[in-house]
Amino acid sequence: MSAESARWAIQDLIMTYAARIDAGDLAGVGELFREGTLHSGGGRSGREAVENWFRDILIIHPDGTPRTRHVTTNVRIAPGEDTASAHSYFTVFQAAEDFPLQPIAAGHYDDRFVRRGGEWLFAERTPVLQLTGDLTRHLRMDVVRAAGAGR
Repeated sequence: MSAESARWAIQDLIMTYAARIDAGDLAGVGELFREGTLHSGGGRSGREAVENWFRDILIIHPDGTPRTRHVTTNVRIAPGEDTASAHSYFTVFQAAEDFPLQPIAAGHYDDRFVRRGGEWLFAERTPVLQLTGDLTRHLRMDVVRAAGAGR
């Protein structure tokens, strides 16, 4: 696989993560970590652990979604033969019935990837939350505080 092909595949994986969270597809998010670890509020490894982490912390609204848009920018990918790393920025926007559209969180992701059978997968994702707004309609703050997320 060429470096350019690897970059496109990895960028697609990064964007798929955001799309699945925004759609409320938490099982799909978990699937992205079937061989990986999400370092948020400690570490969660594997499909089920990551899916359950999001089920525990996210507020899912009546439409079945968290009512968010995760925007990922400034993506820098360093591909290798079967491993890669990336650094990107994220901004999370939210709007709900009683909550006008606004940014609620911003930071960056530090990612590592592995290629298995021609498919790129998350090996590790470390979200670093740097700026926060009103998260009260997005996260179950009691669970987040108890887990030490965002540190």
